[in-house]
Amino acid sequence: MAHLAPHLHQQTAAIFSPSVARAAASTAKDWSYVDEWLRRKYVGSSSSSPQFERNPETLKTLLALVAANEAADESRDQLARLEDAALDEVRAAQRRQHQQQQQQQQRATATEEGGDDEHIDGEQIADSILAALEEGLSREGQTALDAMAQTALELGEAHPTPEGLGATFVHLQGRAMGAEETTRRAALLTKYLAEAGARTEALLARLRDDGDGEYAPDPDLARRNLELQRAVKAAAARLPEMRQQVDAADRAAGGSPNVTVDDIQEDEEEYMELLAKKRDLDVRVKAFAGLPPDVQAARQELEALRTELRRLTELRDANFESLVERESPVKTRRRP
Repeated sequence: MAHLAPHLHQQTAAIFSPSVARAAASTAKDWSYVDEWLRRKYVGSSSSSPQFERNPETLKTLLALVAANEAADESRDQLARLEDAALDEVRAAQRRQHQQQQQQQQRATATEEGGDDEHIDGEQIADSILAALEEGLSREGQTALDAMAQTALELGEAHPTPEGLGATFVHLQGRAMGAEETTRRAALLTKYLAEAGARTEALLARLRDDGDGEYAPDPDLARRNLELQRAVKAAAARLPEMRQQVDAADRAAGGSPNVTVDDIQEDEEEYMELLAKKRDLDVRVKAFAGLPPDVQAARQELEALRTELRRLTELRDANFESLVERESPVKTRRRP
């Protein structure tokens, strides 16, 4: 970082040259033009680009972007004007054709006699029906129809429907919200970068202005740097040998196994079967929990539990029989 001070001093001294002054003025004018374009494109953002981004490469890229954007805007405006002109011509031609058809229909109606029927054009019938429907609409209906037609024209829908226009509006709203979220994130990132740049510049200024020797590099820094460079060079020298060893090991192992998705699926199915068997065995083993590890002692404890089970079963049966005899009504015998 210490090399920046002579550079700034050289730049300040060179500004007195007329050619350098003209170049600096041109650069400042270009940055002013770019900042104005960015403010026009991102409405509500009054901050200019960060200072650490103001370099010739960024300026060149932004100027190219501005030129491409303006050319695209001009092309789009020309295309929109041509489309409007073509639409006006089509509407005028349709009106003229409609008027001619009405005049022809009036002349045919005035000149026909008797039961002579004239063939009626389908398009003329459709135009007549549409004209009658449009005339029969209320003011609100005409306003809604005009708004729907204008919206379809702006969205480029050839066959507009309320459902299609609603879906298009929802899609556009989602894109707008995404753009707003991206803009908000970009603004936060720009603010964070500006704050980080300000802190870095403050630290740099403090280090430059510190003449008491408060900041001093580690005296062992040069030796550690040299050791790290030597370690990196040694590792780089051993890298081809290690690659050869890895290639030899791959060739000895027959190359890397060709694992497919089907193999992975089969392994997964086998694993799930083994897991199910393990769960079944766990349930079966859980029934013998609490028995001693000795086989003979376990058998004795099992036999004692069976004896206790038989005793409890007999006690349950006896209690049940006594309960039945106690609750059963006493029947008197009839004498013969």
